[in-house]
Amino acid sequence: MRFIESVEELELRLATPSVRDLDSIRRIEGDLIVLGAGGKMGPSLARRIQRAAKEAKASLRVFAVSRFSSADRAKELTREGIETIACDLLNRDEVRKLPLCANVLFLSGRKFGSTDRPDLTWATNTMIPAHVASHYRASRIVVFSTGNVYPQVKLDSGGSLEGDAPCPVGEYAQSCLGRERVFEYHSQRHGTPCLLFRLNYAVDLRYGVLVDIARKVYAGEPVDLTMPAFNVVWQGDANSYALRCLEYCTSPARPMNVTGPEIVSVRRAAEFFAREFKREVLFRGEESERALLSNASLCHSLLGYPEVALGELFAWVAHWVARGGESLNKATMFEVANGRF
Repeated sequence: MRFIESVEELELRLATPSVRDLDSIRRIEGDLIVLGAGGKMGPSLARRIQRAAKEAKASLRVFAVSRFSSADRAKELTREGIETIACDLLNRDEVRKLPLCANVLFLSGRKFGSTDRPDLTWATNTMIPAHVASHYRASRIVVFSTGNVYPQVKLDSGGSLEGDAPCPVGEYAQSCLGRERVFEYHSQRHGTPCLLFRLNYAVDLRYGVLVDIARKVYAGEPVDLTMPAFNVVWQGDANSYALRCLEYCTSPARPMNVTGPEIVSVRRAAEFFAREFKREVLFRGEESERALLSNASLCHSLLGYPEVALGELFAWVAHWVARGGESLNKATMFEVANGRF
């Protein structure tokens, strides 16, 4: 197994298109815009699309939109041939000036700090969708969402399915359902093809549930068992799914769960990292009989299984943490069961 040894190699892995990406982008017609491209996933997703277009010799322009508080991030994308645009998506007038593109990947959202500023969370997660859905009513839109819109389910249930009724816990999750409903409304009203991309949880070695657990074990800190299990997927695979989901947008909007096929035990994950690090593992909290879990069988039937298997992802995370690899210091807070982020 070849491990990832540097941020540069990590970024390359995340942004290198797969054969399936190339096949998909050859079929996609029209330019493509990534809204909310300055966050954790946006830059590598935009680069992956641009590289896929170049390698496939597809004639489409790729735009990346964000506030771009970091000028360096915009410059990095520009060097790749991506056209960057600074825009506050909460400002409807600025959104109206964005180039109209046939294909939209909508990544904008707010999670952490929702308890302290629920007003800002609701504005970000519902007002921005209204601006975007109106402006891009003639486009295909993949809308990043979350499995948090579902209720917690029994560990042996296999996870929530797309047809299950939402039951979001806490204002963050409620606002995410609000985001979906806004796009559903515009999809119905204007016939806009949309796909609700319910992702949980992506891992890129610098952040993610597996990284949270591994770092706690390595540091000798207790691992919380309140949320006893989770789903996980390599961020490179999540990037690939996002691009290829453009071909599955429909009106009315359709939801799709996006994650790996396994349900991962928090306890077992912590014990694995303890063995790898030769450290004692500490636990706190009591394991519930329920967890926030998604069943991504629809995604896998249409788009295939992730290319990075769970065992490989575990090994990558262990190696990265043990060697002191960079961290974004942004905990996922996956163990929070009451929806307060």
